[in-house]
Amino acid sequence: MQNYKMHMLVCGGTGCKSANADQIVLNLKRSLSECGMADDVSVTQTGCFGFCEKGPIVKILPDNTFYTQVRPEDANEIVTSHILYGRKVHRLLYKDQTTLESIEDSKHMDFYKKQHRVALRNCGFIDPGNIEEYIARDGYLALTECITSKSREEVIQIVKDSGLRGRGGAGFPTGLKWEISSRYDDEQKYVVCNADEGDPGAFMDRSILEGDPHAVLEAMAICGYATKASEGRIYIRAEYPLAIKRLENAVKAAEEYGFLGEKILGTDFSFKVSLTFGAGAFVCGEETALLRSMEGGRGEPTTKPPFPSEHGLFGKPTTINNVETFANIPVIIRQGAKWYRSMGTEKSAGTKVFALAGKINNVGLIEVPMGTTLREVIFDIGGGIKDGKKFKAVQTGGPSGGCLTEKDLDTPIDFDNLVAKGSMMGSGGMIVMDEDSCMPAVAKFYLQFTQEESCGKCTPCRIGTTRLLELLELICNGEGTMESLEELRRLSSVIKDTALCGLGQTAPNPVLSTLNAFWDEYVAHVVDKKCPAGVCTKLLDYTIHADKCKGCTMCFRVCPAGAISGKVKEVHFIDVSKCIKCGACMDTCKFNAITRG
Repeated sequence: MQNYKMHMLVCGGTGCKSANADQIVLNLKRSLSECGMADDVSVTQTGCFGFCEKGPIVKILPDNTFYTQVRPEDANEIVTSHILYGRKVHRLLYKDQTTLESIEDSKHMDFYKKQHRVALRNCGFIDPGNIEEYIARDGYLALTECITSKSREEVIQIVKDSGLRGRGGAGFPTGLKWEISSRYDDEQKYVVCNADEGDPGAFMDRSILEGDPHAVLEAMAICGYATKASEGRIYIRAEYPLAIKRLENAVKAAEEYGFLGEKILGTDFSFKVSLTFGAGAFVCGEETALLRSMEGGRGEPTTKPPFPSEHGLFGKPTTINNVETFANIPVIIRQGAKWYRSMGTEKSAGTKVFALAGKINNVGLIEVPMGTTLREVIFDIGGGIKDGKKFKAVQTGGPSGGCLTEKDLDTPIDFDNLVAKGSMMGSGGMIVMDEDSCMPAVAKFYLQFTQEESCGKCTPCRIGTTRLLELLELICNGEGTMESLEELRRLSSVIKDTALCGLGQTAPNPVLSTLNAFWDEYVAHVVDKKCPAGVCTKLLDYTIHADKCKGCTMCFRVCPAGAISGKVKEVHFIDVSKCIKCGACMDTCKFNAITRG
């Protein structure tokens, strides 16, 4: 193996690749070759570093220099200045948002200080396409230990003792699920990895698969050994081409090295893994709908019991966990249950990966110990709200979750606390909203998503979410009444109590949580016919103020509807009957003469 003096790590997640990370790699290699340094410095494309807001990222080892927002044309300067002469390229270093001082080492950045990477331990450190780099970081050691020196019962007990709960949303104890599956005797049993990540703004599972695919494969094999299953299947949405490519390469490499296939490492244990592609249906994130889709049928939930552990894929006992759950398994086996229990809370052990998105300064992928507060995540790690705006709410758990407000910021994040607050953990999506967000419109957005994605099998979800959406549209258009609000609450309760599957049962959560926390906003929409946030277009009126208008004609020129009239250097006017309320006039006016209300 080549003995390099320095290593250059380049983020190779989907986000950074879309920002020309591939070209950055090529340019770095070209510059190193031209400088005669190609044999001394390696260039590796890794998985996601997490700090998506500042990507593409180039990290240089061993000095741990962290360059942000790198462009292809910066590659030559990084090589000639940093590699050749040891001079840091200061304009590419991260600037502290408060002090504006340059920070060279990522461990000193607020974004990383409170993180603890377990599921993401290899993302951003290794080449996901090189199995030897995974092996060098103790990869497949846990599998080796399990099949050569531990009984199936011992493996299950370790997972049970660790307190690991499913990271896909429901939070069911992982070890208990494995134990239940292991009790059923059948010649054919399955292990299924749920990689059907469908929540808006969520990219946790995709990033793990792109950055550390072997961790998931190793965990699936360990699960197969513990539950006496011989076949694993990964259900992944076809919209994840990079994750699919890296998974397929990882499966092939693991087979070549003897970690998958027949008689693994010379033992009697055999386990193979294959991929099944989903078409992006949100409902297929529900385990029984996922199984029906894998069997070639329509993705619809089925009544439980029987549970998949007893009657799953093709009627055989099946253990289903999501990507993040599996990613924790190898390190739990190596480090022990007590080590994992030392992180998190009593009922929610370990860490959790979140995708931070929305009106927040540090958009990205983070992993924190359970029990970390929302305030720490949003203001310390996330860097607070963009443009100095005021925090208003955060939606956790995606369309199945709810909105939490300022009074909830000191809530420790774990499964039970979020449910008690009217939200849920979900798979880990976390969308932050500022003072300019309209909460009835937010609820409408999530209901529109859920209604469109409903499989239509049960009436409460198929018809109920349609009626909820119609009510929200009336409210946001200023056509609702106080009776509409009561109907919203009543119908939401009925759907929660009667829908067939968890997706339908949780669909009203965004409505109920915003009704409870932002009742005054709903009242303003139906009584005052006003949108306090200025978002609902049908409730907006644009006005040109005569004392500020200079008659520059800019608003006249940008209006797409021809609703503005006036002569040069004279006050202009808006014809409200023609105005489509796009806001182009207000955005263009340099004199702040146009307001909306």
